[in-house]
Amino acid sequence: MCYFYKPAEHLVSSSRMSSLSEADFRCQHGDTICEIRVYEQEVIVVPIVLLSSFVFTLVLIFLLRFCPEKVDRIRPKASKSTPRRVLQGIDAPPGINVLEHESIALDSPSSYSTFHPPNTYQSKRLSTPVLPPPVLPPPVFTPIVQPRELPRQRLPESFNLVSPLPAAFSLKSDSSVLLYRARMENRNVVLRVLNDSADASERHSFLGFASFLAQLGPHPFLPELLGVVSLRAPLVTVVEELENRDLLSFLWRCRQEKADPPAEMTERRIFTMVQQVASALEFLHSKDLLHGNLRARSVLVSRGFTAKLWGLHGVYSRKNQDSTQREDPSMKKWQAPELLVRKPAGPSSDIWSLGVLLYEMASLGEAPFAEISVNELLQFHQRGKTLKKPSNCSNALYAVIKGCCQWKDQDRPTLAEAGRKLASAEKSASDKVLKAGGPVNIERYLQEAGYGETNSYTVF
Repeated sequence: MCYFYKPAEHLVSSSRMSSLSEADFRCQHGDTICEIRVYEQEVIVVPIVLLSSFVFTLVLIFLLRFCPEKVDRIRPKASKSTPRRVLQGIDAPPGINVLEHESIALDSPSSYSTFHPPNTYQSKRLSTPVLPPPVLPPPVFTPIVQPRELPRQRLPESFNLVSPLPAAFSLKSDSSVLLYRARMENRNVVLRVLNDSADASERHSFLGFASFLAQLGPHPFLPELLGVVSLRAPLVTVVEELENRDLLSFLWRCRQEKADPPAEMTERRIFTMVQQVASALEFLHSKDLLHGNLRARSVLVSRGFTAKLWGLHGVYSRKNQDSTQREDPSMKKWQAPELLVRKPAGPSSDIWSLGVLLYEMASLGEAPFAEISVNELLQFHQRGKTLKKPSNCSNALYAVIKGCCQWKDQDRPTLAEAGRKLASAEKSASDKVLKAGGPVNIERYLQEAGYGETNSYTVF
């Protein structure tokens, strides 16, 4: 019996040892510290890794929700030399806008739908966003690459109080851009919406111009670009609204006795506003850009009568050497003589236009060289004649006009010199409200200003 008992005991002991855990084998009963050391990976390391991953994910979600611009700074940059300006909405793609380093197409397969704003202002918030789901049949153009949308919070969910922006006066227009007034983030904005019928070339041009404005950078006397929607249709650029609209319309309202909203122009205000325009013009020149279209209709006026230079489409076209840019007959009355003979433009060419702008303001919106036809304009300049002195114009103001409109470009002042003359004249300028003999006859103005039948008065 003893012979067979010992092997049986040995087998039972081995079975018990195999059923014991590693901790029971290595540690004494009740030694908790020893057991934790044995199971260090399962008890400490794995929970800490899981907890860290959870915290990191939570922080990342928080940043994406509330601080997307910080996430953009954390992400690796494709090019450190290219500054990026963060915009509301979705920025334009690469090749058209260097602010985005992603390869996408302008053509979306099924998202190009019609923009349907209400016809009048609404007192309540719109329930329908600006970018509605597709409601049209499949578009005729073909996608190239599926676009990647940026974080949703950068896309304005809706614009409030959307209504068509009324034109200054009725003219036929073949523009592919529709204008709307809206509210976004508690401020007035203007929506430049690309028409559904726009072709691929017009879409490239639309986004290219938005890219140009973004790269141009902010300036106190240039309208602020607030956002670009480029990855979803309709394509939209959002620009701040200046409540008094373009300067030419403002000058015409100054001729009305009971204008709504009220509009008044004084000589002191002329000097102040033209200094602001000259500052924006100097900013463009510092970037080796010429405006080439400076006139009252290309200047916008805020509610507080701040002047901001616009009409930058020609600047963008020349910068990109757009071969499709056509000569505009309506610009000739504002162009320097060297441009009329098709010589290269220079900074002094914009100085000439600045003088003509002063004449428009002093005359409350009369057409310059009204008595001269476009075909006779060059000969008129060659004979040494210049703009007539408006009835409301002081000698100091008229001296600046004549100085800017010199036949030889080297005889014209620089922008810095013109700015000093304007600032000096402003100190002694009159605050008397300027008056004019009745409202402007639109048809007559168009004829005197040299507008063609197909020209549009679209400001934006």
